[in-house]
Amino acid sequence: MSAAVKYTLGRIGLFVAVLAALWFVEMNMFLRLMVALISSAALSFFLLRSWRDEMAGEMAEAAERRRAEKDRLRSALAGEDEPDTERRDG
Repeated sequence: MSAAVKYTLGRIGLFVAVLAALWFVEMNMFLRLMVALISSAALSFFLLRSWRDEMAGEMAEAAERRRAEKDRLRSALAGEDEPDTERRDG
């Protein structure tokens, strides 16, 4: 399972758990939903840190692969054998 799916399901599950805990508290439904949303966001910052870091790592790797493929395609279109690494370094 990808890290993004795992993190998203964790966030949704945490929201549902907080909402279930607040279900029997006497308050307006809109207020109950807002409290559950804010509380689950704060809790996920601490409880889901490893999944969030894993997801960020996967996203960074994907961005690097896309950048490398883009450089490879640009050099192929320009008729070069290797990507132009001097342009990025300079």
